[in-house]
Amino acid sequence: MTRLALLRHGHTEWNRAGRIQGRTDIPLDAAAEAELAAQKLPTPWDRATLWSSPLARARDTALLVAGAAPQTHAALTEMDWGAWEGLHGKDLRSDPTSGYRDIEDWGWHYTPPGGENPETIRQRLLRWVAGLSGDNVAVCHIGIMRVLLAHATGWDFNGPAPFRIKRNRLFVIDMTTSDWTTLPNPIRLEPRI
Repeated sequence: MTRLALLRHGHTEWNRAGRIQGRTDIPLDAAAEAELAAQKLPTPWDRATLWSSPLARARDTALLVAGAAPQTHAALTEMDWGAWEGLHGKDLRSDPTSGYRDIEDWGWHYTPPGGENPETIRQRLLRWVAGLSGDNVAVCHIGIMRVLLAHATGWDFNGPAPFRIKRNRLFVIDMTTSDWTTLPNPIRLEPRI
């Protein structure tokens, strides 16, 4: 069996300001660096193969919580938000001409202008997952986590998600050739003593 534990990167200035980051390579902010340096991966995940998105905020999160440099893979790069990168979601939501929709109203094929949709992301992630074995930790982005957890749970980006992604927690997916299942509760990072 292959297991994949997903961890969202730490906060950035853009996260805190409500700006859409997408593929824009925004670094962790100082508060996130301090918070993550005080935490570590719990056993047995501290011995798993460590992966991350190539974006600095994910790579640096992996390095801080694991104490080792991760392998990076382009499949783990956050979704491309196209023309909406750098903008504030609240501004797009309040503009009826923007075409913006909340994630619960996307379906697999909704695409931001000039960006990519969840189905495109799913296809690149499934190709990457096919090469995994054993235990793996992937430090990535909320969009990547949503797609993998949606695939595992059967959520189709219609209506409320059956999961809530929080930081500093591992969301574990057990994978066999015929089935993916998620652990019912995320696993918290541990304090570094």
